[in-house]
Amino acid sequence: MKAVTINEFGSPAVLTVVECPKPMISKGEVLIRTSFTSVNFADIKNRTGNKAKASFPMILGLDVAGVIEEVFDDSSIFKKGDYVIAFPKNGAYAQYVVANEQLVFRIPDGVPIEKVAAVPTVLFLSYILIDRIAQIGSQDSVLIHAASGGVGTMLIQMAKSRGAKKIIGTVSNLEKAPIAYELGAHHVLTYENFSAKVNEYIDGLGVDVVFDSIAGTITEESLNCLAPYGTLVQFGNSSGKAGNIKTADLHSSCRNVKGFSLGTTRALKPELLQQVAPAIFTLLQDESFQVPIAAVFALEDMEKAHELMESRQHQGKILIKIV
Repeated sequence: MKAVTINEFGSPAVLTVVECPKPMISKGEVLIRTSFTSVNFADIKNRTGNKAKASFPMILGLDVAGVIEEVFDDSSIFKKGDYVIAFPKNGAYAQYVVANEQLVFRIPDGVPIEKVAAVPTVLFLSYILIDRIAQIGSQDSVLIHAASGGVGTMLIQMAKSRGAKKIIGTVSNLEKAPIAYELGAHHVLTYENFSAKVNEYIDGLGVDVVFDSIAGTITEESLNCLAPYGTLVQFGNSSGKAGNIKTADLHSSCRNVKGFSLGTTRALKPELLQQVAPAIFTLLQDESFQVPIAAVFALEDMEKAHELMESRQHQGKILIKIV
């Protein structure tokens, strides 16, 4: 089979297409023939990182959409030919991947595979953030950082569906603002002095929830526009920098900070993904729920896909079509 591997950490991207053996499955696992995978910012972090126990060659990638090729035995809840999305064991940039059945989800009839292929990571993450972590309601005002990206575009639509009274997005430049407005944002800002602009827009009251995947100074400044009893949801550090929070900024104002990682949840609480999967597929069956696609690349063009992700010039998801 074909796969895309890295042989060392670093940047710019050096991603090589190689021929390697089709993987074997064990009890509780399935073999999936990949139709699509997607590029997530975590792939960039993993490619440029320095994991102490990393072994090369390494296959990157978090999620796939495809067809069940093989099950281990008759006790499997899946069968050959089922269309599924999954979070595979050892990377997703390959024609065949192995996944634990707990992290495999059958695609219902009526959901186009191209639509669902773009969202396993970003939609599971966004739904859990909205429904379980922040529990957005109709009286809430929300600030969504990186509003034109994969997670941001999902969060805007779900906040809108929950009736959030104010949805504010931040983007790196206002050329990215139209997609956020189209999906339901009420106001879109750049990061420059964003907290003062948010407070001005919302009459000095602050927002009830901030969704932050950037960290660093963005996290720190977000507290300047977070309302009393508000929640800062921190779920990434695309800036590569830690944000410092003072305890005094929390207890006296009754504000709180919640953290979440989809990777940790896949490893420690996969049952949570199974619980929310029906709601996620219901969203995808709704034709009004949009899944913006920035670009679709061939497996052989994975380096170009990573370059686009790193440029931060894309809007929506980057897909890889595997033939």
